[in-house]
Amino acid sequence: MKKIFTIICLLCSTVGNTFAQNPLIVKVAEGRLQGVQEKEVRIFKGIPYAAAPIGSLRWKEPQAAKPWKGIRDATHFGNRAMQRASYADMVFRSPRIDEDCLYLNVWTNAKRPTEKLPVLVYFHGGGLSSGDGSEWRYDGESMARRGIVVVTVNYRLGIFGFYAHPALTKQSTHTTSGNYGYLDQVAALLWVKKNIAAFGGDPSKVTIAGQSAGSISVSSLMASPLAKGLFRAAIGESGAVLASISPIPLQEAEQNGETFMKQVGIPSIETLQQMPAEQLMELATKASKRFSPTVDGYYMPQSPLAIYETGLQADIPLLAGWTSAEVSYHHATGKDQLTQASYKQLLTNLYGAQAEEVLQFYPANNDTEMLQSATDLASDRYIVHGTWKWMDLHAKTSGSVVYRYLFAKHFPEALDPRFITKEPLLGAPHSSDISYALGNLPNNTFYKWTPADFDVSGKMQSYFVNFIKTGNPNGAGLPNWPGLQASIPKVMVFDTETKTIGEPHLKRFVFMDRFFE
Repeated sequence: MKKIFTIICLLCSTVGNTFAQNPLIVKVAEGRLQGVQEKEVRIFKGIPYAAAPIGSLRWKEPQAAKPWKGIRDATHFGNRAMQRASYADMVFRSPRIDEDCLYLNVWTNAKRPTEKLPVLVYFHGGGLSSGDGSEWRYDGESMARRGIVVVTVNYRLGIFGFYAHPALTKQSTHTTSGNYGYLDQVAALLWVKKNIAAFGGDPSKVTIAGQSAGSISVSSLMASPLAKGLFRAAIGESGAVLASISPIPLQEAEQNGETFMKQVGIPSIETLQQMPAEQLMELATKASKRFSPTVDGYYMPQSPLAIYETGLQADIPLLAGWTSAEVSYHHATGKDQLTQASYKQLLTNLYGAQAEEVLQFYPANNDTEMLQSATDLASDRYIVHGTWKWMDLHAKTSGSVVYRYLFAKHFPEALDPRFITKEPLLGAPHSSDISYALGNLPNNTFYKWTPADFDVSGKMQSYFVNFIKTGNPNGAGLPNWPGLQASIPKVMVFDTETKTIGEPHLKRFVFMDRFFE
């Protein structure tokens, strides 16, 4: 035992000495890394946290990254996962799409590895079918300057990350298939636990966060026993693995996998496994298939609803919320313009005999109110209700505090013609809160930012920083943000005036809850 302790101390001394001599060279379990200094922060890009999931490792659980000799160049971002570009606001710095994609990036301002700074691990959005940890809006430089070690993670997407099939289930040592993208995220968190101290981070002070599909991932990781003990707090921005976005049973996913093979005329799973990545991506794109996460009995042992209802999720502080106009009303109505008659017909089509009751929660006494109600309805059905359900259940069944926000700051004038809309936005759209929360407005050149925008960003980032450091967003100079379990629960509104308000829409969420059940 004494000999083992001596070896560990020597290893720790070696890491510390390397960092002190040259802070751009860090030693992790797999070998040494050469990072780059940008402004005040050191960045280590494109670090492999698992073996490349190619060849025989396609549709397999992530395997350990292979050690390397010498010093590995970590000055460039790694490949992003196989995908088709989906959203105009995604600006990548990664070199290309590739099946070899299991890389993460670290931003740190620590002067030595013994600082034990809190850690933020951020999972990108993109519907589990697109996105990348190199996007400018997820850049970790601003947060790192405020004393946090930031990690962004790439994970398998689409057919590469969530394809299930009976043959793959039989091949698995855990009798499961699909959820490879989520298993990648667990592997990244295990890597962080093992290695983040080399960058000055504290593996016992990890907060996981994400937006949209990243937020869904956070709620999923909280429910998975495989991620237990790998983080102490969570942040979710618009999305949860509940309600309309719940994973499907493994058997249903396997059937979908078989249907896909028949649809594209592929005779065997071996043919798919050996197919070039680009060809497989093309088949999935042409078939217009989306591959859903599953309740697989391994990563997700039972439905997330059952897990959260019985308090089996991670018992940790949660800060989460959504934007005031996640989607336009066209998300529910289609391309047609809305009229009083068409709005009431829409409610009848969606809710049948309950349409009149729905009209109480989403009223239309005039055209202005109708458009706002239609926007609220579309947003609730899309992602808001699931996010609310996550927070509501966690507040009821865990022993930890839950903080809820509403991001309502409208975008300023658009400088990029792609973001100039013909119809006025009736609130803050989906994804608009990312750059504000992470302090990355200067990286976003699509809009003409105003002092009011930077003021909102400063407050929101401060709350996030405090929460990551302590599990409580409150701090000096900020309006008090009570948790939902307070005697009078409040919601923090981020807008030109940042303030707390009482829960304004509980009845409509309760109705939506009954409807989805």
